[in-house]
Amino acid sequence: MLKQKVFLKKNRRGNVLKIVREHYLRDDLWCGVDGCSKCELQTSGQTPLSRSLESPSTAVPEPHVLIPDTNVILHQLEILSSDAIKNVVLLKTVLDEARKRSPPLFKKLTDLMSATDKRCYVFINEHHKDTFVERVAGETSNDYSDRLIRRAAHWYSEHLEGSGLRALLLTDDRDNLRRAKKEGVPCMRVSAYVWSLSAHPELVDQLAALDCAGAGDHAVTYPEHLSLAALQSGVRTGRLRQGKFFARDDNYLEATVMVEGLDQPVLLQGRYDLNRAVQDDIVAVELYPKDRWSVPSNMALLDTGFENDYSCERDFPPASCLGQPGAQPTGRVVGIIKRKWRQYCGMVELNPIAEEMSHQFVPANDRIPRVVIQTARGRQLAGQRVVVSIDSWPRNSRYPQGHFCRDLGKIGTKSAENEVLLLEHDVPHSHFSEPVLACLPQLPWVITPQDEANRVDLRHVDVCSVDPPGCTDIDDALHCIPLKNGNYEVGVHIADVSHFIRPGTAIDKEAANRGTTVYLIDKRIDMVPDLLSSNLCSLRGGETRFAFSCIWEITPKAEIVNTKFHKSIIRSRAALTYAEAQLKIDDVTQQDAVSISLRGLNMLAKQLKQRRLDDGALLLASPEIRFHIDSETHDPIDVQSKQLLETNSMVEEFMLLANVSVAEQILHEFPECALLRRHPEPPPSNFLPLIKAARLQGFELDVSSNKRLQESLNSAVKPATPYFNTMLRIMATRCMMQAVYFCTGTVSRELYQHYGLAAPIYTHFTSPIRRYADIIVHRLLAVVTGQDSTYKELLDKRRTQNTCNHINYRHRMAQYSQRASVGLHTHLFFRERVREEEGYVLQVKQNAVSVLVPKYGLESTILLPGSERQNATVQFVYDEQVPCQSAAGVTLRTFDKVIVQLSVESRNIQQQKLVMKLVKPEIPGFTVEPLEPPPEPLPEPAAAPEPTKPSSKASKRQRADAARPTKKKTK
Repeated sequence: MLKQKVFLKKNRRGNVLKIVREHYLRDDLWCGVDGCSKCELQTSGQTPLSRSLESPSTAVPEPHVLIPDTNVILHQLEILSSDAIKNVVLLKTVLDEARKRSPPLFKKLTDLMSATDKRCYVFINEHHKDTFVERVAGETSNDYSDRLIRRAAHWYSEHLEGSGLRALLLTDDRDNLRRAKKEGVPCMRVSAYVWSLSAHPELVDQLAALDCAGAGDHAVTYPEHLSLAALQSGVRTGRLRQGKFFARDDNYLEATVMVEGLDQPVLLQGRYDLNRAVQDDIVAVELYPKDRWSVPSNMALLDTGFENDYSCERDFPPASCLGQPGAQPTGRVVGIIKRKWRQYCGMVELNPIAEEMSHQFVPANDRIPRVVIQTARGRQLAGQRVVVSIDSWPRNSRYPQGHFCRDLGKIGTKSAENEVLLLEHDVPHSHFSEPVLACLPQLPWVITPQDEANRVDLRHVDVCSVDPPGCTDIDDALHCIPLKNGNYEVGVHIADVSHFIRPGTAIDKEAANRGTTVYLIDKRIDMVPDLLSSNLCSLRGGETRFAFSCIWEITPKAEIVNTKFHKSIIRSRAALTYAEAQLKIDDVTQQDAVSISLRGLNMLAKQLKQRRLDDGALLLASPEIRFHIDSETHDPIDVQSKQLLETNSMVEEFMLLANVSVAEQILHEFPECALLRRHPEPPPSNFLPLIKAARLQGFELDVSSNKRLQESLNSAVKPATPYFNTMLRIMATRCMMQAVYFCTGTVSRELYQHYGLAAPIYTHFTSPIRRYADIIVHRLLAVVTGQDSTYKELLDKRRTQNTCNHINYRHRMAQYSQRASVGLHTHLFFRERVREEEGYVLQVKQNAVSVLVPKYGLESTILLPGSERQNATVQFVYDEQVPCQSAAGVTLRTFDKVIVQLSVESRNIQQQKLVMKLVKPEIPGFTVEPLEPPPEPLPEPAAAPEPTKPSSKASKRQRADAARPTKKKTK
């Protein structure tokens, strides 16, 4: 059956076009019920609905199928995911709306559909002749979707009559529920259905709090949000600006919004100007007049919930922030264009009133507000890590309303805390699916004659790899051979992962989704299955492997004579550690081929590095540590700063050279669709805190270029304080922009540069085992060498840019999760210990100081007396001009050395936190109470540490693109 809709449309040129839309309807679509006598065709490749399942509901005692509407899918998916819910019909109308409204939620929904034990059946209701209805004139898309859903539910109810099954429409939409009852459609609210599941009382806590009329503590009344139509009109006319909301992690009353057309972000200060926006929401802001513009406050404020003294909110922002030189655009949130709520991890803080069922959820991420949840299981959940969803944020509620989803385990246990950091940073860490594993080659793996014919055989070359101890995912190897003309042949050989991961396959899609391997202190979350990452792709010593080789002829002065690329077959002579390679270089009695090769590589690498620094490459710094892990308990037993050898730099220099060489080649051949990596030059405003801090120490920093900045940092040395220069470089790292992948056809040529590396173009080629970007680059280069063919998606610049956007996000989240893993193990290390260590004041705030302890790479904010939450006889006084904090004859300035005590506060097991107390200089009359260290102590600069590649047993070093190339391997 065919339905046609014909209408006329005028295009931009003024031509009138006749548009014909055809809609095909069928009468043979299966309802999905196993053994249905009314359906002739009963094959769809899906798990059928069962007629013999016992009903779990006391309200609907007979067997039944559930038909959820869009509202239920969007807000009550945790309920549908429960093992108690089976026999679910998912209408195409509902799936399409869910895909459009929330892609992450739709991904969870597809996982739910693939679970055979759930018996979820997808019914194509819009193409069945008895369930399709045409849209009437003036009907909104929402009303039309609801009508399609009610029509399908009504059809199921009639179709299943006499089969022993009932059909039940689940909806939380009041209007849809009212109309369904009026039309005689069996229907029920989700909450009523859940309450009827007497064997599953735990599901009551997971109900989304949607009916919030009258909800709230009435302690505050936020300004009302404008309607979406008003917001769109305001943005269109320029009266309002839209952008992404970024909350501060150390001050819950301040945030910024990045908007187009302004050099600086819009500053938001105070609870009412933030107006119920949550991290990552797309908001509309209204700018204040310039005389009301402000500067960011220099205060640290954390919301302590039930114990909070909200008097600080009345006095925020301080009057000193208003009308200051350098004030930035300031405004207020007037509406939410798009919510980006997700599930959040944290803990439950019990209501002080024992009889209350209303408790507060404390997120692990300080950028997220506390959430009010209703649960009768509060006492059971205390001391557990839990997952909560936000449902709404009424105007008259200080905090958003939400519901409990699930618990992850006891607070402080490594399994629960690891799960928290992976979930919070959106790291895919489930087991690889069967379709993905089906893409792997069969063992034993053999090299065919066709493989040998298509590759250059380099098995006679003395190749070796240099990695951390215990590394199993070895993705690069090197060689250096003296030539008769006095030059050297140098080769970098990279694992040929693209040979095993073909475009469009299930394993390719999974690798693209994961984007990168994530290395935690005690575990590795692979981008590709272990058979590839640790075996067939790993360039292990003594084993034949496929590689993609970049080979140069280089003069003794490290000048490139020529470059060639080809896929190859290699056999590594040795898989060395950094220390083993260093010993071979230093021991002149060792004259084997590998030792001679390493000495040549090291000699050339030193010259390459010096030339790079002379061109303006930056050497920055970040606190990096190494944990010694107990082999039985897997808990940290010691912490040390990481030590670098010459071989670390040697490997890095040649990885960088390979990346630059490949970037030049693929850009030449694919000027519109090459995948490169750029690092934008930071705006001058980013350097202001660094310049001010250096000037107070007697140094003037020139930030006009990367070369000038590097020269200034080199000269800023205090012999009496060796760590001073390192702290300056740490501060400089935090001034950097984020390095990002991009497609060349979407960015103008002058923006290709990599500021930190002083390279006009750059890409990532050397780590395809752990980075999907490198796989794309390998595919491009294989087309250039004629050893592989191109495909449509590879040459689609929009598709490539979308891929870049996704892997940029994955890499950023991988960085954050790695930092969180370091923080977790630092916490575990101090759980049974109390240490006094040297620290340095890294930042002086209005009511606190930020202290860095280099030995543990730990940074924490310590509140000082003088803030609203300190009761002490001695009060610090803040001097904004210096800046410094002074009390009782003691002054704290940036870069001052202090002694701090580190321990875990264990009086309240539910809220254990790492405590930093000031020991020296001694301040009489008080004990400093610190804030809990933030989960992400460092910002995310481009030249700061990228996702690292550690060994399988311990995390590897995090380094800046600007400081070093992409090969980052330490224990």
